[in-house]
Amino acid sequence: MLAPAKINLFLHVGGVKENGRHDLDSLVMFAGPEASDRVEARRASEASFTLDGPFSAPDLASPENLVLKTIAACQARGFKVPPLAITLYKHIPVAAVLGGGSADAGAMLRQLVRIGTLTEQVGWTLSTGLGGDVPAAYTSQACRMQGEGEIIRRVADLPDLPTLLINPRLPCPTGPVFQAFDQTGTGPGLSSLDLPVFETPPEMIAWLRTHTRNDLESPAIGLVPQIRDVLDSLDTMTGCSLARMSGSGASCFGLFETRREMMSAAETLKARHPGWWIAPTLLKGG
Repeated sequence: MLAPAKINLFLHVGGVKENGRHDLDSLVMFAGPEASDRVEARRASEASFTLDGPFSAPDLASPENLVLKTIAACQARGFKVPPLAITLYKHIPVAAVLGGGSADAGAMLRQLVRIGTLTEQVGWTLSTGLGGDVPAAYTSQACRMQGEGEIIRRVADLPDLPTLLINPRLPCPTGPVFQAFDQTGTGPGLSSLDLPVFETPPEMIAWLRTHTRNDLESPAIGLVPQIRDVLDSLDTMTGCSLARMSGSGASCFGLFETRREMMSAAETLKARHPGWWIAPTLLKGG
């Protein structure tokens, strides 16, 4: 079961509220298999949890792993989960704000639906209690996220977008980024924004470039200047029509009008920056 990375194509942030949180407005799309974890589960005589993949690590096998927390949440609500042999293949960088943990939880819920432990509706209900991005990850479909992230509306009929994902493998903690954002005076804030109908990737990219932004990009660059290096590198690539940071960083993306130009850019940047995680993919519009 694929657990795809989540990309915030834009992220508009309101001022800090009395509860210390912020209202948001974001358009989210999900990557293809090239930038996805994978969760496999099969019935077994006894339960087991195995990690594999380039970003697996022993500390990810703790009870705080969202795959295991998903199982625990089901059991706490009285659902009988049979013994399962679970393998989590980690291909999304950890702490990259690409929603890897949430994606894993969403995929585990879908596995529990597949084996008959949960219905799809119960899976959705459980997803809302597992973390801010898990409901969106459970469906893994393009959506608009608003409120504090709890308001999720599916967005249909977007074009697929050839996209180059890059993470410089540097930490960029979310809390300090929001604190830096608050200290700048919060920026333009939130306003009503209607999504038009897009027929082609160039049309959608042009609209994103003209009408949207990531309000956390500048604060994040202030904390992790190497994010600017990633964005500048993407900007120099032929065919890259928009380079932007996703979420609170440090992961960035470049949107291309054609797959050929995207793949060429990926080869060039992998040669120049062997320490970066670089994944060419197709964001799914649905």
